Amino acid sequence: MPMLLLWVSVVAASALAAPAPGTDRQRRRAAPAPNVVLVVSDSFVSTDGRLTFHPGSQVVKLPFINFMKTYGTSFLNAYTNSPICCPSRAAMWSGLFTHLTESWNNFKGLDPNYTTWMDVMEEHGYETQKFGKLDYTSGHHSISNRVEAWTRDVAFLLRQEGRPVVNLIPNKAKERVMEADWRNTDRAINWLRKEAINYTKPFVLYLGLNLPHPYPSPSSGENFGSSTFHTSLFWLKKVSHDAIKIPKWLPLSEMHPVDYYSSYTKNCTGKFTDKEIKNIRAFYYAMCAETDAMLGEIILTLHQLDLLQKTIVIYTSDHGELAMEHRQFYKMSMYEASAHVPLLIMGPGIKANQQVSNVVSLVDIYPTMLDIAGIPLPQNLSGYSLLPLSSEPSKNKRKVKNLRPPWILSEYHGCNVNASTYMLRTNQWKYIAYSDGVSVLPQLFDLSLDPEELNNIAAKFPEITYSLDQKLRSIINYPKVSASVHRYNKEQFIMWKQSIGQNYSNVIANLRWHQEWLKNPEKYENAINQWLKTHIASQFE
Repeated sequence: MPMLLLWVSVVAASALAAPAPGTDRQRRRAAPAPNVVLVVSDSFVSTDGRLTFHPGSQVVKLPFINFMKTYGTSFLNAYTNSPICCPSRAAMWSGLFTHLTESWNNFKGLDPNYTTWMDVMEEHGYETQKFGKLDYTSGHHSISNRVEAWTRDVAFLLRQEGRPVVNLIPNKAKERVMEADWRNTDRAINWLRKEAINYTKPFVLYLGLNLPHPYPSPSSGENFGSSTFHTSLFWLKKVSHDAIKIPKWLPLSEMHPVDYYSSYTKNCTGKFTDKEIKNIRAFYYAMCAETDAMLGEIILTLHQLDLLQKTIVIYTSDHGELAMEHRQFYKMSMYEASAHVPLLIMGPGIKANQQVSNVVSLVDIYPTMLDIAGIPLPQNLSGYSLLPLSSEPSKNKRKVKNLRPPWILSEYHGCNVNASTYMLRTNQWKYIAYSDGVSVLPQLFDLSLDPEELNNIAAKFPEITYSLDQKLRSIINYPKVSASVHRYNKEQFIMWKQSIGQNYSNVIANLRWHQEWLKNPEKYENAINQWLKTHIASQFE
């Protein structure tokens, strides 16, 4: 592999050489529209994106992400619009914020007939193909996961996830650990070799990977979640254990109440040794290395087919992975490790070795894809094209760039968090509001001074907090959105309860929270009944 990478690096300088002078629009008119390949992984990357853009990061070898950094543009402050699979992907494929798609959780996404950017590109003459994980209409998640999301406002606290653990394949030669992802990568490569190479029209290819999402944990019971970090010695040896940092945690008593709920329901409030935490992070990084290799296979294939210089390659992820930061794993949080995502672009017309500090988000994918194809952008999109920030210098750059607001919005309305959450990220500040803006205290972090997000300074700087809250309310009426989600959750729960009939008590007791529920089932059923009464009462107010 090292020799192959060296060879690719040598040829890339000519393959991705800067185009002739002229404006972006002039170049697009003069040259055929480029092909586009979008690779989207899941749950990448921990430690607020440092793996993809911090030049001194030595924790794991990611040669192809580094390749894209060298020969393309890296967005240093890219965010998901909702830190969970389906709502994030709904935003990416629609170009709309989550409160506009109403993708509240992993099983409520876009309508299957929704017109995505790929549909529009196909209408304008692009050949299109997609492989692997999509999840923008609905995710594949259990009944237990749904009930947990619907009942997050109920006044109880129950462990839902399996405790995060690691699992090693003791084989130094085992490269293909996540076999389903490798099969989809092979399918994409086969399509490039047998189909795309023969097209006379430009093509757009999407590859969705499940890695580095944690693996299922069937040992945690019938309604198991995914709390196993799984890899082989082949990938683990690419991780520098000495470079792995143990994240700082606040004492349980000092955690924000929503964070405590998240940590508890994710089964993370118990005792963890430093060795356990370091292993979880090491295995996660190894899973990132395997993900990078799949991206690399696509890049190598494009080069071998003489398509690399004609193709814009984009790599990103639906959200991050906490990997034990803030005493949590998974995502579902507005902390950097969960909400910050990698975003890299390379190809014809894209500036090489450039790092962009502007805040951007996944709703920008939709207008970017259309802009690459030279297709006029709809007026209703929440996002903005990334080309003005990533293209070679042009006369129009400053004018277009100024249209982009200096903030991004992310929302979360699903399981493991007991209040709808709204994050406004600006150049310096991260402001997080909850629910109706009154019942749960907000958070404010100065990321320039507190990158680990351990000091909530909302009360210390009330003027800044107020100003950011007013800005957030000008973008989204978040108390109204929260109320809509509350109604949706109760309506969905009532429909589910009615569908279960007389077996309700037995079914709800044996969901993922069964170990704690069965200790006092009457207590927890009463809590749900009380919650439902307030719903019925509010209907007659």
